[in-house]
Order: sequence, then structure tokens, then C-alpha cells
Amino acid sequence: MASKGKEERSEQKAYWEEKLSQRLAELKEKGVDSGKAAKDTSVRQIRAKLRETNNRLATIVNLEKKVQEMIVTKAEKLAAPKEKKSKKKEAQEEAESKRQQKKKKKKEKKAE
Repeated sequence: MASKGKEERSEQKAYWEEKLSQRLAELKEKGVDSGKAAKDTSVRQIRAKLRETNNRLATIVNLEKKVQEMIVTKAEKLAAPKEKKSKKKEAQEEAESKRQQKKKKKKEKKAE
């Protein structure tokens, strides 16, 4: 039952809910009260499967939302005007590196 699709998980949820209702009806026919029916091992297993399926469905929904948000942000980025990428060159021209400063000082001392 390891499926990744939303439709498959929804079908599984319906399947387990049907199984649970059948088991509870079967126990009710036998005359078992609701307290003992809740402690029945097969009922507990079916409920665990239901919880697992519900958690997986919630995760799938969250992933779909995230994908939609990513699509929107990507579209916004593409629509925004592009900025110049020459910031690195401008920064190098404005501020000399320490090495360049040392070279300049050395040349000045030699010139004197």
C-alpha cells in the first residue's frame, strides 16, 4: 500500500473506513460493548492504518501547496527586471585590495 498519489490515498482511506465500519458492526452483532470494541486488536490496527493514511494525505496536500508557492515565486522572479551583475567589478575598482595597496606604497618608497 505504498502509494504516493493523492487519489490512491483517498481510495485507501475509504477502504479502511469501510473495513472499520464492517468490523464494528460485526462486533456489535456479537454483543460486544463499545469500550471492548475499541480495544479489539483488528479495530486498533485498522484505526492505525487510517491515521497513517490521513497523515500521508496531509503531507501530500502540504507538498502540493509548497509546489504552488514555488511556482508563484518563480513567476515573480522571472517577471521582475534583471539587475546588473557587474557589482563585483565596481567594488574592485572602488576599493583596492591590501595587496594592491602594498604594491603602491612600495613603488612610492622606491620613487622617493
